[in-house]
Amino acid sequence: MALLGPIHSLRCLPSDGPRFRLFSRRSTPASLGVRCTAAPHGKVVEENKEEGGLGSVLKFSMADFAVANQVSVGLHGRTDELMFEATVCDPYHPLYNSRVVLRHLVSAQAKRRGRRALEVLQKLARRQLMYHSYAIQVHGYVTQTSNSEDDPFILVHGYHGSYSLRHWLQLSDWLPTLEATLALDEEWVRRIGDNTIGGPAVTRQLRLTRILMRDLLIGVNYLHTHGLAHTELRLENVHISPVDKHVKVGILGNAVDFDETKRKESTTMNMERRKGMIAFDMRCVGFIMAKLVLRELMDPSSFSDFKSFLYKGNDPSCLREFLLPVLCRKSPSGNIGLQMLDRNWGAGWNLLSLLLATKPSERISCLNALRHPFLCGPRWRVNPSMDLLRWGLGSTAVRMAEDYIYGHQQRRRIAHFIELIERLNPNSKLKNWIHLLPGRWRLLYSTGRHIGLTFRQPSPRVLIKDAYLSFSDMSNANKPILSMSVDITFTSISSAQWPHDKSGTSGSLHIASNTNLSPGRFYGNSSNSSYGNSLGSNWEVPPSLPVANLRVGEIDVSMTMESNPSIDEAQRILKEVRIQIPQEMFDLTRVICGTYIDSRMLVLRGANGSALLFTRSCV
Repeated sequence: MALLGPIHSLRCLPSDGPRFRLFSRRSTPASLGVRCTAAPHGKVVEENKEEGGLGSVLKFSMADFAVANQVSVGLHGRTDELMFEATVCDPYHPLYNSRVVLRHLVSAQAKRRGRRALEVLQKLARRQLMYHSYAIQVHGYVTQTSNSEDDPFILVHGYHGSYSLRHWLQLSDWLPTLEATLALDEEWVRRIGDNTIGGPAVTRQLRLTRILMRDLLIGVNYLHTHGLAHTELRLENVHISPVDKHVKVGILGNAVDFDETKRKESTTMNMERRKGMIAFDMRCVGFIMAKLVLRELMDPSSFSDFKSFLYKGNDPSCLREFLLPVLCRKSPSGNIGLQMLDRNWGAGWNLLSLLLATKPSERISCLNALRHPFLCGPRWRVNPSMDLLRWGLGSTAVRMAEDYIYGHQQRRRIAHFIELIERLNPNSKLKNWIHLLPGRWRLLYSTGRHIGLTFRQPSPRVLIKDAYLSFSDMSNANKPILSMSVDITFTSISSAQWPHDKSGTSGSLHIASNTNLSPGRFYGNSSNSSYGNSLGSNWEVPPSLPVANLRVGEIDVSMTMESNPSIDEAQRILKEVRIQIPQEMFDLTRVICGTYIDSRMLVLRGANGSALLFTRSCV
């Protein structure tokens, strides 16, 4: 796609959007100081590998090309590269009438990238079909009259459309345009386990995401199985060919060889190096998936906050909790990316957390990612792991709790899901609490208390905003000790009825204490509960849950308000807060057992049978 008139060529600069430097029409490779030979037309020249050449590649002369006077926006270049589009005009050449890109490499580092791309071509030549399908095909280079290091190096590679994946996503109508480019039909979508086309925007975007992500993962896995790591997977380097409909992962000029069989290092060092490089590529694939699904991350400032959250060491499984306020604020009527990731029991968030895992050893591989339910259509039968089942139960319970309108049937369903989570508890030892509990947890739901709007007529009315329970490890050699704090924010409304505008006087309640942790026994059941069990039956401690005995020391309670209420009014506000918030938040001795199903979910069960559902907060 030509963006400029016939009097300019372009020099692409790395940026957050397409920017260009303009050169005059006469700025061709020859006019920039490239000395080219007039080799015989139509002759394919091979260098001898044993003599130190670059392997079996094509040699060109500038006489073989008709250089265009314009450059497509999708040709991403660096500051030390000049980009030209050209057509092979030699009728005897095997690439006659093919559209190619001349990448004029100026600096020494750029030349190393070009020569490396030729070396990778030689290594991957054994499986040319896969190479042509998933990488930008490198044809060869333009010969020079001398072999001086100061001579420019011009790499010749294939042209695969005018847009990179980044430029596709920047289009306002990118979804229908990309669907038309890929020419999706029922036969095509069967490759991802689907049998339909069209449908709502969420379904269409999820289908297209599966197509692109699966193709990208197949291409990256092709490199990994051949002992190569890409190291430069970005939206700017990924192209979609309108000819074969495949995702191209770049010219591989920075591909790193981790096949170290010829080196003298130990096997252990080689394996660690290999795992580290593969993990780096998978993290880059995770960033691509995040931008592909969540369009808000195309904004540089939003993506910077996203990466900052991960680089601080926060658990990627908490990404939903971190991004939810931003996604809901920018799309109050419903965010398409959020709906995609929430589908199939939150499978999208699970895959994203595995691709972006903090520890490289915990990141998912290409093959396992291709088997993940998020990338498999409804026609494919997937056998999820137990970890994924736990994730799905937790995600479903969270989404049900976010619906907020709690009828009797809904409360029974949430309580049932919480009991299933407890029975699948993977941490049945009390000693695990010291390592699992520390952190900041946000209260989502309580089976024994209704938090929020109520039919009661209290005075004043108090609307709870957030309630956090925080733990920090202060254990010594003799005793396991946890420092506990509770932070509750609320709004006090003096109106006699619940007003449509819920603004009022803001306040906060802070509770701090230390807790000693020891094994305990529980002899009662939920029939003694004054609040009852949402399932309407006696609750008993399942064998998968360790019973704990929490001894709380001195408790420090403080409350702050924006205004200065009277003592009597402050007492009424505090009483209303304590009525809505579960008593286990004020008195941890009421907690008898807990479930830590994964790094983002926590369930604490009180002696009266009520359960508190928490999600980890990294804010």
